[in-house]
Amino acid sequence: MEKCTSCNKEVTANYTQFKCPSCGKTKINRCNRCKATSKPYKCKECGFVGP
Repeated sequence: MEKCTSCNKEVTANYTQFKCPSCGKTKINRCNRCKATSKPYKCKECGFVGP
């Protein structure tokens, strides 16, 4: 199962997945709630923090 990178909850629908905008190596998953509230996420590979 995929988990939200920000809140670590399982996501099955209504989420966005993209590669880290800095290194492009790690998948970032964002649930709609974290995305809507601009909760920060952190790339496990390079440490990039995004909104």
